[in-house]
Amino acid sequence: MSGSNLETRSLLDELRNLEKGFFFDLGHPLLNRIAESFVRAAGIGAVQAVSREAYFTAVESVGGDTASGLPPELGVGAPKKRNRFPDLRGENNRKSVEALVKSTGKESLQWGIAAAMYSGLTYGLKEARGVHDWKNSALAGAITGAALALTTDDHSHEQVVQCAITGAAISTAANLLMGIF
Repeated sequence: MSGSNLETRSLLDELRNLEKGFFFDLGHPLLNRIAESFVRAAGIGAVQAVSREAYFTAVESVGGDTASGLPPELGVGAPKKRNRFPDLRGENNRKSVEALVKSTGKESLQWGIAAAMYSGLTYGLKEARGVHDWKNSALAGAITGAALALTTDDHSHEQVVQCAITGAAISTAANLLMGIF
C-alpha cells in the first residue's frame, strides 16, 4: 500500500515535505537542528558567494567599476574595489576555478557555522530557561555575531563588539517581527 502511495507522490509533494525540516535524525533534537541549520545556510552561502563573484567578474570584464556597479562613463569617481580573490580573473583556467571553489567553500562554511551556532544556542537557551523569547534570540545573536567577527583575518576588539551588538539586534528584531507577520 505504501509503495503505491510513493509512486503517486509528485516532486511538488516532496518539496512541500522538505519545508517541514527533518533532514537528519541524529538521535537528539539539538543535533538535528544544528545539522539542518548548517546544511541549509551553507547552501545559501555557496549560492551567494558564487553569484557575487560572477557579478564582479561580469562587471570587470566590461570595464565597469565594482564599487558602484556602473560602467566607467557613468561611475561617480569612486576608487575601484579590489577583488577579494585576486586569482579570479574571469578566465577559464584551473587557477581561477580553484580560487572560486576555495572562496565558495570558505564562505559556505562560515554561513553554516553561524547558522548552526545560532540555532543550537537558541534551542539550548529555550531548554534551559523553559521559554523561547527575545532574550534567547538576543543572547544567541550576540554570541554568534562575536564568533563571526573572530573568523575574519583582521579583527579588532571594536569589530567583535560591533558584530555582537549587530547580531543581537538583528536576531531580536527577527524574533519580535516573527510574531507580527
